[in-house]
Amino acid sequence: MTDSAFPPRPALKPDEIRSIIIGLMMAMLLAALDQTIVATAMPTIGRELGDAENLPWIVTAYLLASTAVTPLYGKFSDIHGRRIALLIAIILFIIGSLACALAPTMVALALARGVQGLGGGGLISLAQTILGDILSPRERARYQVFIASVFALSSLAGPLLGGFFAEHFHWSLIFWINLPIGLAAFLMTNGKLRLLPRHERRHSIDFLGAAILVVATVSLLLALSWGGIRYPWGSPRVLTLLGLSIVAWAGFVVRLRMAREPLIPLAVLGDQVVATGTLAACFAMGTFIGLTIYVPIYLEGVLGLTASQSGIALVPLMIGTVAGATISGRSMMYFTHYKRLPLLGMVISVVTCAVLALAAPALPLAALEVMLLLISLGLGTILPLATIAIQNAVAHHQLGTATATMNFFRSLGGALIVAVFGTIVIGGGGVKAIGIGNSSPLAAADLAQLSRTFQVVFAAADISLILALLWLALMQQRPLRGQAKTSEKAGEPLPIMIE
Repeated sequence: MTDSAFPPRPALKPDEIRSIIIGLMMAMLLAALDQTIVATAMPTIGRELGDAENLPWIVTAYLLASTAVTPLYGKFSDIHGRRIALLIAIILFIIGSLACALAPTMVALALARGVQGLGGGGLISLAQTILGDILSPRERARYQVFIASVFALSSLAGPLLGGFFAEHFHWSLIFWINLPIGLAAFLMTNGKLRLLPRHERRHSIDFLGAAILVVATVSLLLALSWGGIRYPWGSPRVLTLLGLSIVAWAGFVVRLRMAREPLIPLAVLGDQVVATGTLAACFAMGTFIGLTIYVPIYLEGVLGLTASQSGIALVPLMIGTVAGATISGRSMMYFTHYKRLPLLGMVISVVTCAVLALAAPALPLAALEVMLLLISLGLGTILPLATIAIQNAVAHHQLGTATATMNFFRSLGGALIVAVFGTIVIGGGGVKAIGIGNSSPLAAADLAQLSRTFQVVFAAADISLILALLWLALMQQRPLRGQAKTSEKAGEPLPIMIE
């Protein structure tokens, strides 16, 4: 793909670019904070609503809804513009957050989380797409510090606030807090995005393809969430869901080939960088979300920490991912072979996670914290690399679709891995761990069983990291647009040299 395939960008002033980015940061903060603040409050929510067995649906319902609508946001924004698509996402997220805060039962909370996910599915994806509209890939790496600051804030504040609210106030505050943030995001983006250049083309949305995709995704996630917990794996319900998912996925492939304008264009899916980069991001993000959700159960159930303490203990996992993403994104400005650092980081993550799976029951908290930090540092290096490389590989009018496709499979990977982790944890004593109070520790036999269960969880996480490393290694390394060979000036870093 050459620069000539892309329309010239309007000459936005630096202060206009900063204004747009600040508005996007508010929108991204909504989704990023939601990913981190819920985790440490989950055990408390399970106890207070008296339904720990269905607790994974708090996460699964959100991921399921957000996953299903992400491709629609990308296509819709390519047709009607980014601003209206992002405002719709923010409004749906606010409505869902209000419903979550008022939910009286686990079923109501799961349904409300689904509504919240309908909005959340567009927040980060659209923000990344808009950055692609106004910045070249190399410039995007330069502004990575702004985006990383959002995830750094959510990574630090989310676990702490979630644990603090759940332990000292009420768990519903983790959703009430979204209302003022959402309102600020709406007001800021509504004005700032009027400055945005427009690249949309008049196309149609493949609603039939979207419906088939929703059926394929929902049936698969239901099968993984219910199998081995609510129903045996060989039960008619689970087998029917798996069969329906297989048929629906096959139908979606046929639809992609037959539709005049498929939901995900084959030209996008067939690109080597898009395919491999998406799969690498899928397994990396899925592992991160899975660990974020279930490590607090390990911290509270096995190590006996309170909700607030587990929030503090989760910070290394969060901040390591942000640090890795920041280092990787910034390094793309200066190195031709920009894959080398993420490859090294992922090797470290794989080795560390393997050690954790073998030694978890014998590890003190300090050693566990170091290992979580090392795992997340390497894992974080994939995320900006995949996004920038994929956006660099497609035509500008397909930017929204390509970014949404990547985020769809990232969300799908997260939903699948969370479902798998949930099956392992709930089936291995996790319900007892969630149901205990701070003054009622697990019996020794239950504690040993839960420790062994989490060894399986960490082993599953390591397999996922290995797959992420494999797809990253296979991804082609194409020169980034916006890079040029320039003369070296005193005191000025030399940009990437393109052969």
